[in-house]
Amino acid sequence: MALAAVPASHAQASRAEDDIAAFVRSEMQERQIPGLQLAVIQHGKVVLKRNFGLASLQYQVPVTDTSLFSINSATKAFAGVAVMQLVQEGKIDLAAPVGQYLTGLPVAWQAVTVTQLLNHTSGLPDVLDQRSGKLVGPLPDAADAAWTAVQALPVEAPPGQRYRYNQTNYVLLAQLVERLGGQPFTTFIQRRQFDVAGMRHSGFGDAKDVVANKASSYVLGRGGKGYRNVIEDFPVFMRAGAGINSNAGELANWLIALQSGRLLAPAGVERLWQPTSLNDGKPAPWALGWPTIGRDGHRAVAGIGGGRSAFYVYPNDGLAVIILSNLAGGQPEQLIDTVAGFYLPALRQQRGGAYAAHLLRTKAASAGFDGLDKKLAAILRQHGLPEPTEDDLNAWGYRLLGRQQPKQAVAVFQLGVQLYPQGANGHDSLAEAYEADGAKALAVTHYRRSLELDAGNAHAVARLRVLGAN
Repeated sequence: MALAAVPASHAQASRAEDDIAAFVRSEMQERQIPGLQLAVIQHGKVVLKRNFGLASLQYQVPVTDTSLFSINSATKAFAGVAVMQLVQEGKIDLAAPVGQYLTGLPVAWQAVTVTQLLNHTSGLPDVLDQRSGKLVGPLPDAADAAWTAVQALPVEAPPGQRYRYNQTNYVLLAQLVERLGGQPFTTFIQRRQFDVAGMRHSGFGDAKDVVANKASSYVLGRGGKGYRNVIEDFPVFMRAGAGINSNAGELANWLIALQSGRLLAPAGVERLWQPTSLNDGKPAPWALGWPTIGRDGHRAVAGIGGGRSAFYVYPNDGLAVIILSNLAGGQPEQLIDTVAGFYLPALRQQRGGAYAAHLLRTKAASAGFDGLDKKLAAILRQHGLPEPTEDDLNAWGYRLLGRQQPKQAVAVFQLGVQLYPQGANGHDSLAEAYEADGAKALAVTHYRRSLELDAGNAHAVARLRVLGAN
């Protein structure tokens, strides 16, 4: 008896899922990501959900559907939805000054609008010292002291003049939601978003809290060698800006609830994701709690947190991709467009360079690094992909340098210079690889070329001085 043929669409979907899994595993190995969750939503349904690697290196616990990951600053997307829920109820006007709702603020803060808090154009001083990662003030772990201290600092710019990512904005938004929503910010999110979307396991917490099924958090050690534990600290008063733990499946439920009218009316979602502007009309990089991914076609809005967790929504394409990991600095957001490209062929043609780099990396691992340009040309012809970006190649080359493989790094950076001959950074990177490989004369040549293209390249100046070639 003959077996029935598998429908082409099913076979194609299965092959695409296998290709996505291979891409993700390859990137996890390259970036040394221990554990990762992936979910894809298409036209309101979860069409792919996969788990990879380990939630705990210490105990060798695998990632499962119920593993929870910190989403860090992607929490701000939930804050944006909370504010819009109150806008929808007529309790908040986005154009109103925050001083209309909150009393006791410094005079210089009172004219900042709610929108300017949401899109980081307030000009307010930051309650978190970006250099140290500690709260401002004399007591680095004291919330009340930090809040008092930041209010005594001068403003950094007039409201709406410039963009600067700032945690103070979301402390004020938490106060706004608490006052006008009639309950603590975290309770508001639990009742108005988690419960509505069926997020039974998601919640707020950091290293001080006992969170069942929480994946351990890691950062790479010095020089990218080994792992160190990350001790997450999300003070309660700052939890509109960071602090949610969730999994890819429940975040998918939340995005579906958001886009199906269960959290906001369609007009509210449209306003939530609408690009915003500075006073001079130039675009700001954030919408209302959501970074916007600017490009021609296939626009996206995002939640990105800690260089470890991210989700992109492509509103015009009926698609969303969620990638959560337990490596701070793993930057899974860099993988999302590639995954999305398996479902959006036009996006793949536009943004498929990272996938081309993955295929080239795979080919080089099996066939060597000689003739990378010819290998790449064959890949582009076969798969109809654009060239890898200069950043794609630079990242690959530096990972090779970090693994003490300078000759292979030279080959990758040479390809980058061949594809992008006017890129000062590419020549600087190639020079660095030549220097690591002991090819001083070639290093000098490319440091000098980098300086010709960018006279302000301080790194090239410093290396030429070290090499005795001022």
